Amino acid sequence: MQNEGSRRGGSALSYLIALLTIFALNFILPRMMPGDPLQAIYGDEALVAMTPQMEAHLIELFALDKSWSEQMVAYVLALLQGNLGFSYYYKDEVSSVIMGALPWTLLLVGLSLLVATAMGVILGIESGYRRGERIDRGLLAGLMLLGGLPDFFLGIVLLLIFGVSLNIFPLSGAITPYSGLEGFPLVVDIARHLALPLTALVLVDLGGIFLLTRNTVVTILKEGFMLTARAKGCSELCLRYSHAGRNALLPVTTATGLRIPQLITGALFIEIIFSYPGLGLMLRTALDARDYPLIQGILLLATVTVLTANLFVDRIYQRLDPRVRYAH
Repeated sequence: MQNEGSRRGGSALSYLIALLTIFALNFILPRMMPGDPLQAIYGDEALVAMTPQMEAHLIELFALDKSWSEQMVAYVLALLQGNLGFSYYYKDEVSSVIMGALPWTLLLVGLSLLVATAMGVILGIESGYRRGERIDRGLLAGLMLLGGLPDFFLGIVLLLIFGVSLNIFPLSGAITPYSGLEGFPLVVDIARHLALPLTALVLVDLGGIFLLTRNTVVTILKEGFMLTARAKGCSELCLRYSHAGRNALLPVTTATGLRIPQLITGALFIEIIFSYPGLGLMLRTALDARDYPLIQGILLLATVTVLTANLFVDRIYQRLDPRVRYAH
């Protein structure tokens, strides 16, 4: 019990150190960007007509006259109070602006994670169980090819083929503007707008989880307990999923924690390509406008989400494999 408590304490300390590092980087990196924030906010023409008194007032209002250490203290105190600041560009609280775009990003990333994991595990089990057969070679070649393509490149290809040439799916947005749809027609409209960006993310992420599952199943098939189960007369379906597939979930769970940062990064680029109104498109707008509070808020949310997801995956892995709890 003492060793388990010490291990949990060390794990919590590691996550706390990572969180503090995230806070520091999230504060410093936006301020290292080139350019004048006032010029980015109000434009060249506004600065020409701006009097020195107005400029001094805006600098004081946005805390641009304070040192980095003073700004850092104010930033941390505001975070402790749940205040992410005020967006220069959107003229609203950063938390309110982010909450308007967050559901779309969660929908895209969450569905891509679920679909890619489910498809990758199923295809990996089938391919590993049929190692060397035609279906195994075809899946291996095709998914490795797709996995090697950048997500933004695959998104552009899908957009040109199914959006421009075939005109099957919408080119941009999350819903049709001014459509007045409600209920099931609204769900269908959201699904049509989501289809292409979701497909791009799933196809890029699918190869890695497929290959990991396939290789794990190939290794498990050589284990003694598989031969014992076959000798006992277990069906092929039971051997494939209850024995080989269940044991293949352990490395898949571990890899999920590493995939989440890649999915979030890929989603940011995909949202820009498809003009999908999530955090990625908002981050691009904030970067163009030098909107420091909004940039900090989006980056903070993304990094804390990744950290929390890794902590969650760590706990799930301990449940799947109790031996990890007693590892030293």
